[in-house]
Amino acid sequence: MADVVQYRLERMVEELDDLERRGLFTRREISEIVKQRRKFEYRLKRPSPLKQDYLAYIEYETQLDSLRRLRKKSAVARELENNEKGLKNRKKRKMSVSDFSGIARILEIYRLVVMRFKGDIDLWFKYLEFCRHRKNGKMKKVLAQVIRFHPKVPGVWIYAAAWEFDHNLNVTAARALMQNGLRVCPTSEDLWIEYLRMELTYLNKLKARKVALGEDKGTLARDFRDADEKQWIKENKDLFMPIDGEMGNIDGTNVENIDSEKKLDLFREQGLRVLRTIYSGAVEALPSSLSLRQRFFEILDATNLAQSEDMRKEILSDMKRDFSADPKYWDWLARLEMTDSVSKLEKSEDIISSQMQKAVQVYEEALKNVPSSMMFDQYTKFLMDILASSGEEAKVYIFHFTCNWGDWTKPCKLAVKLCSGKLSESVQLWLLRVSIEVRCATRNASSPSKADILSIFELLRSILTKVSVSEAESLWFMALKFFINKKSYFEKLVEISLISVAKDGGGEYGFSLPSAIINIVLQKEGIQQAREMLKRFLALPRPGLVLYQNCIELELNLASTGDKDSFVNARKLFESALATYDQNTGLWRDYYSMETKLGTSETASAVYWRARKTLKDSAAFTTLPNPHNIFSQTVG
Repeated sequence: MADVVQYRLERMVEELDDLERRGLFTRREISEIVKQRRKFEYRLKRPSPLKQDYLAYIEYETQLDSLRRLRKKSAVARELENNEKGLKNRKKRKMSVSDFSGIARILEIYRLVVMRFKGDIDLWFKYLEFCRHRKNGKMKKVLAQVIRFHPKVPGVWIYAAAWEFDHNLNVTAARALMQNGLRVCPTSEDLWIEYLRMELTYLNKLKARKVALGEDKGTLARDFRDADEKQWIKENKDLFMPIDGEMGNIDGTNVENIDSEKKLDLFREQGLRVLRTIYSGAVEALPSSLSLRQRFFEILDATNLAQSEDMRKEILSDMKRDFSADPKYWDWLARLEMTDSVSKLEKSEDIISSQMQKAVQVYEEALKNVPSSMMFDQYTKFLMDILASSGEEAKVYIFHFTCNWGDWTKPCKLAVKLCSGKLSESVQLWLLRVSIEVRCATRNASSPSKADILSIFELLRSILTKVSVSEAESLWFMALKFFINKKSYFEKLVEISLISVAKDGGGEYGFSLPSAIINIVLQKEGIQQAREMLKRFLALPRPGLVLYQNCIELELNLASTGDKDSFVNARKLFESALATYDQNTGLWRDYYSMETKLGTSETASAVYWRARKTLKDSAAFTTLPNPHNIFSQTVG
């Protein structure tokens, strides 16, 4: 092994001499380079070298080559400043061995690592990206290798075709790669979609070339200006200045060439044929993929093709035939009705209402075809999204689908009907129902009546006692917000929360109901009452890690202001949390960090060694310095 390493190092002598001769590195720096390379070479010659060994070597050589290029550029700049003939000398200067040996070495290391770890596709892509970035002429060879080893990976075919299409401008080769990829991976959605994008992009480039030559106009990209905007432009065409004396319109029409617009647009026709052909092949290969049809539809909508409306209807018809039993299809179809009105939210409430009515009709039809809990959830989520983003009239419309504006009896009855029977535990439906009840209660007055408050509380109680805390997160937020200033009801909610947390736990990550309640108490009644509320939750079997963390953070913030009681409380909270979560490394690290900042060397050391002894996997904790060493250095 030593002989092989020595041989490889000796082959670097010419390169290193060149670096010293050109003044890019000093002899001391070259000695350090030799030392580092010897270390890396020995690692690679071990019986079982690690992937990280190769990557570390590549990273070192990459940084070294970057430094060489930077110093070379600086040397040339100095030469130009000091020598008037420097520019002439620069033109005559030839590339030396050190200019390309670094890249060659990196390529060789990449070749070794991908041959050793042939199945690691990420390594292959790093290799490809390096070749593409450095433009060293190895790209085709590496692409052939990765295709040979990973023919079943769609991304490989897409990458190769994109390189041929964008870099080599070889459409024929790119098309052949895509078609070969589809033969090997016929069930890849990405391959079908990218193949279509490539073909349409090619047609668009051809059309753009025609436009540049003055033989055509427009592109295959769809004009997204709405009808109102186009009508305004048409009515105010006098405001726009003609170009080159040509009597034209902003919307793309030309008064003098009306007849020419009636001619057949070969590119738009060809684009439609391409889309139809690829669409047929994709549907045949993936007949049960809803997302594939959706992606084809999106591309069609974004492209200005001939007879695109007929193709649009065909795709929608096929989707309804094949996916009428899928709630996701109906949800997508309903939301499709709203896409055209997104840009008009501030222009016309009538348009919004019309689009919303169509969407609601789609959902109503869906409920007849797919009367499932999932379909109801999709429906209510749509309504809640509209409720959060639309204007007042649109919000009102959500709550009465079939009657006059402002009539709240039917939506209330509908909400009651939906929340009964099989769907009684659907949180989304209950969220919609409570929203309706709250809106009904406050429609005529800023403050609801006592009867309305009691009714809303009983509604919330009925569902909050049925579902887990994690599932009812949005309902809990609504309940706490609504009853935050109603003390008696807030106390009742706290009692319900204690039962729920005792049953389901307070949660180790994400939403923490006890934390939410304690924060409200802290803001309204102060730290002492918040601590009393904390004691009630800590008395439960599993109050949750999030609660401990939030309360510790609160106490530490107070401790930083000089409150000694807060530091003591924080220490108690850490001890209480570790009694349940003693294998949580982050908790131990936070405890140790607190003691090093606010405690003494003895308390920090005690936490340090307890953590090392308690944790089954103490590797992460060993990165922390020994507190005895820290304080001894400080004293010294």
